[in-house]
Amino acid sequence: MSNTIGVIGAMPEELAGLLEALQESKKLEQRAFDIYSGELLGHKLLIAQSGVGKANAAALAQALIMLGASKIIFTGVAGAVSEALNVGDIVISTDCLQHDVDITSEPMSLPIGQLMWEDLSWQADTQLVDIAYASASAIPECKTVKGRVVSGDQFIADVQKVQWLEETYGAVCAEMEGAAVAQICHKNAVPFVIIRSISDNARQDAGMDFMEFTVLASERAKAVVFSMLEAI
Repeated sequence: MSNTIGVIGAMPEELAGLLEALQESKKLEQRAFDIYSGELLGHKLLIAQSGVGKANAAALAQALIMLGASKIIFTGVAGAVSEALNVGDIVISTDCLQHDVDITSEPMSLPIGQLMWEDLSWQADTQLVDIAYASASAIPECKTVKGRVVSGDQFIADVQKVQWLEETYGAVCAEMEGAAVAQICHKNAVPFVIIRSISDNARQDAGMDFMEFTVLASERAKAVVFSMLEAI
């Protein structure tokens, strides 16, 4: 199997620093996504922006795997669900699930969040999780936690919704792509980890926080990926 590492971000800010540092960068001919191949810190990389949302993220994850990615790192920002997290803190995924899935009605009667013929959640690779956690923990003035990342095609800015995500799923943070990447990686037996830097508190002022702090959060997420590449 290839030793190429795929790196995904939903927004341009989340990948800009990596793309600037990428050596021997080459844009691959792909209709759906701009995918760049190259080398960084001794690793072959495939780097691409998915766009926002689960469908985009899943499509890109599959494309990178078809191009030879043997590991997937998703880097970017998220809204805090845990009250212990502040803007700029980092979450390393233990597992991921889709919080907006609801097939609880009869006759299906599945647990909330679970798709038919799928697991409720998808486990991140423990080795990648440990490397990401160690890398993030080295960033000064920044708390790093491991926990469940929940994804949905929704921007969360509601206290009651945040409480529901924590009570129902034990979520640490909420975003819009990670679980879709996790699902595709699981189907392909490709190790993955989701790295999320907190850009907002997912409550009433989430929109203001998100715009103000996305750059800071993205810089910290990028720093984790650089450190991971040195450690892998």
